[in-house]
Amino acid sequence: MLDLVVLPIFNHLLDAAPWAREKLAPFAGRRARLVLGPWPLDFRIAPDGRFESLGTDAPAVEIVLPLSAPLGLLGGREAMLRDARIGGAADFAEALGGVLRKLEWDAEDDLSRIVGDIAARRIVRAAAGFAAEQATIARRLGENIDEYLRYERPGRTGDGPAL
Repeated sequence: MLDLVVLPIFNHLLDAAPWAREKLAPFAGRRARLVLGPWPLDFRIAPDGRFESLGTDAPAVEIVLPLSAPLGLLGGREAMLRDARIGGAADFAEALGGVLRKLEWDAEDDLSRIVGDIAARRIVRAAAGFAAEQATIARRLGENIDEYLRYERPGRTGDGPAL
């Protein structure tokens, strides 16, 4: 069921990245599993390098992301994939992992087809500014919580900082 939603998104990104499809095409017919928390996504590589949900073989590669991985996007894709566990066929795992690390969505291009170039640029800039501000807020909140737990937590005795 998850594949009906997620695979078209991945394929849209792959359609805009011929280099990625070329890198994956040699692995046509091989299956992979991407796991985010309790939700597995099984797919195989099509002859054109896209993802398809056909096949019943065991996956040759499994990439397991912690449930907190989407929050890692605030720190960039590398931060999201930092805690990923990748197992299986080394050559396929390296190719698939490399594609997932470098695959990018050109939101401005997609949006320009709907609202025009100028509006798309402004919307994307505003969204990028908003996302950057949210990342800053999340970082500062984490720093404040850390400082509170270190120096001002309730029930701590003594005058100096807790060690």
